[in-house]
Amino acid sequence: MSAYDIQVVATRAKVLGSSTLYEASGLPTAVDPAIRPIWRGAFIAAPAYPLECSPGDNLGLHLALEQAPKGSVLVVSTGNFIAGYWGEVLTVAAQAAGVVGLIIDGGVRDIQAIEKLGFPVYTRGVSVKGTVKATAPSVGQPIPFNGAQVAAGDLVVADDDGIVIIPKAEVARTLADGEARAEKESRMMAALREGSTTVELMGLKRPEVGQ
Repeated sequence: MSAYDIQVVATRAKVLGSSTLYEASGLPTAVDPAIRPIWRGAFIAAPAYPLECSPGDNLGLHLALEQAPKGSVLVVSTGNFIAGYWGEVLTVAAQAAGVVGLIIDGGVRDIQAIEKLGFPVYTRGVSVKGTVKATAPSVGQPIPFNGAQVAAGDLVVADDDGIVIIPKAEVARTLADGEARAEKESRMMAALREGSTTVELMGLKRPEVGQ
């Protein structure tokens, strides 16, 4: 599916976290922060499988569960339409298919059941209202997604801070730059504990008094 070893990448990504990876990427990788986990402590680091759903229509999700490679996270654009696109039944189907998470800008339902199953879901909202199953605009094709672009095989990292989508070709560089950034911050925090200040360490300018 991808040019990177997802198990190694996931381990490194979890240590770094989404915020460090965003800063290290230097790219528009951050997803709208209004899309949040439905349970605290959820974590995803997996190759993306993107799709679009029409407003109030979840047929694309059913098709994606037949087509997505094992180990994928579904990244679903609904045009920010809040409805219960996803619930307990699709969660069980996803786990059986080897799909490891869901990122959706629409809505989901059956929150307690999903959390009990330990399935990571990030969503814009929760809605009891169900959906029809009639159209599927795009399944598996690259799409824009709430501040980022996503194509199959791009790396999705989601945690309590937020979601980043890193282009497949930039994964190795972003991880390396992220680890260098984390090491620099570790040295800074050691210096802070020894009495240095952030003004000194970051070379910040103090404003002139009376100016």
